[in-house]
Amino acid sequence: MQEALRSRLDSEINNLKQKHMFRQLRVVDGAEKAVCIIDGKEVINLSSNNYLGLTTHPRLMEAATEAIRTHGVGTAAVRTIIGTMDLHQELEERLATFKHTEATLTFQSGFASNQGIIQALMEEGDAIISDELNHASIIDGIRLSKASRHIYKHVDMNDLEAKLKEAQSARTKVIITDGVFSMDGDMTPMPDIVALAEQYGAATYVDDAHASGVLGRNGRGSVDHWDLNGRVDIQVGTFSKAFGSQGGYVAGIQPLRDFLVHRARTMLFSNALPPSVIASCLAAIDVLETEPELIDRLWENTRYFKGALAKLGFDIGSSVTPITPVIAGSGEKAMKLSDRLFEEGVFAQGIGYPTVPEARSRVRTIVTAAHTQENLDTAIGAFEKVGHELGLI
Repeated sequence: MQEALRSRLDSEINNLKQKHMFRQLRVVDGAEKAVCIIDGKEVINLSSNNYLGLTTHPRLMEAATEAIRTHGVGTAAVRTIIGTMDLHQELEERLATFKHTEATLTFQSGFASNQGIIQALMEEGDAIISDELNHASIIDGIRLSKASRHIYKHVDMNDLEAKLKEAQSARTKVIITDGVFSMDGDMTPMPDIVALAEQYGAATYVDDAHASGVLGRNGRGSVDHWDLNGRVDIQVGTFSKAFGSQGGYVAGIQPLRDFLVHRARTMLFSNALPPSVIASCLAAIDVLETEPELIDRLWENTRYFKGALAKLGFDIGSSVTPITPVIAGSGEKAMKLSDRLFEEGVFAQGIGYPTVPEARSRVRTIVTAAHTQENLDTAIGAFEKVGHELGLI
């Protein structure tokens, strides 16, 4: 490697180490479950997006296995050549019905969805109005677009209205927001956003990555949760969290799907999702529609765990969803909290700058429907012990 590049990379890594932010990748041995083996140690897993425990649900595993037998292990092409199988068509039709929209289109990931959609849809002369805490995939999609950018303060409707006024002359205006914010676990006030969008002639775009399978009837997402079906123009979601599989999607009107098939570069130039993944996503919709008790259990566990952490005196921010941050106050302390919890048999990943502000560094926890009462009590006990050690409570 060229020495100049090696020297630069070494310097960057040393800087991370000095700030106590350098992390080796944790390795999961076997399936990713509520209790699993990480780096050779059995731990209670509080860092997974596997909200409903579907990564190991028998119906998803059986569907994936059968699809390999009937359709092979891959597509060997992009969707627009020969990568579209009957399973892709079945999933997109089924998902449109589930989401109460005209059409859907699947992508390789939620990240690829946002990048491809925003870049394709928003051109010079258009305006994007985006929440300042939106996900990195939205930020990158905006950077790839030639539209003007207007960033409003987090869930601040007065600032959103001010930005809409600034963008009033744009050809197409789109308000983009997360439905549930991935670091803090708070929800966007969708009814207020939709009202402002309708007042100022803007379209609405919600990324429901952490709301899909969690909010709304049978996990239909934040639009259904707020009873706004038919009033939100673009819904983006993922299959890699509560759905337990992989991939992303957009749901909206049929012309949106038709346009993106011809213009979304992340779909046009990357191979289609393999049959086993598509089949498992179909099975996940079956589970959501027939086993609503999983979502009920997720929320029961969420209320129990949040209540216990708050009672102990931890700063858990403004979360109202299963995402529960435990604020440590600095990157160094967040990483120490994470490491000590791991020693006590609990995996909760430390998160610091630049993902979150340094003073709001935290471990981000997510309980799932698969956690037992015993799991939660053990985790709470570990937080209590380590929290006292580190002076957090």
